[in-house]
Amino acid sequence: MPVTGQRVVRRTLGRRLMRLRAASGRSRRDVVDAKLGISEPTLHRIETGKVPVTAANVRALCWLYGVDQSTTDALAELAVGTSHQEWWDASNVVPDWFKLYIGLEASASKICSYDGELIPGQLQTEQYALAVYAAAQPGDHEGAARHVKLRLERQRTMFSRNPPPRLTYILGEGALAWVVGGESIMRAQTNHIMKMAKLPNVEVRVLPFAVGAHPAMTGAFRILDFDDAEDPDVVYLESHVGALYLEEPSELLQYRRIFEWLGEASMPFAEFR
Repeated sequence: MPVTGQRVVRRTLGRRLMRLRAASGRSRRDVVDAKLGISEPTLHRIETGKVPVTAANVRALCWLYGVDQSTTDALAELAVGTSHQEWWDASNVVPDWFKLYIGLEASASKICSYDGELIPGQLQTEQYALAVYAAAQPGDHEGAARHVKLRLERQRTMFSRNPPPRLTYILGEGALAWVVGGESIMRAQTNHIMKMAKLPNVEVRVLPFAVGAHPAMTGAFRILDFDDAEDPDVVYLESHVGALYLEEPSELLQYRRIFEWLGEASMPFAEFR
């Protein structure tokens, strides 16, 4: 599956270069001492996916690390994508901290999502999305239009992918109980979810209030899995002003266990209705 978006390409390439350096037994200081024209702060930014990378720098690093020619060529080609912009990269509406997530979302082979009180963005209708934005930013009609336009673009990107990703959404009953925008908007939203749940790669489940206390009560989360072994799976946690990306195996295991519990305690959307 192709890596999508400059931030994701930078992240992927940086990790691969860092692993190659570690395998060669060299420190960042050793790279500086090799006189490749790459400073230690620049190498740190390259390895952490913070900056674009030139093919020349990739080839120089691969030469120093003793990397074979075919791998070097592949990584040099990947470097081109570190400067390539997708639609979300160029947008001044999408916060910088969210752009990485959009790129990861567009590259993930599987996404497991839990939301307790809100219909997730990928399942929202236009009117529901407008109502949610109006509640967060009342009176900003122009901002709402831009925001929702980008949300719909994300949906088109996700559901037009080939091969399609596997998507599992678990909604708390509260996400369906809150009347967002009015009864007619909620009816349309519910019908839309039913339609999406019929897609072969999409599963939608509902966690009823009756289950009582449960391990996901602390908030929404998403688990993104990738086919590429070089690109680690991620747990994504979002707040009003930023996001947290968890990649440690112990963190992923904890959230996978929680999602498994939610899956067992929830029911298919069609049965809940």
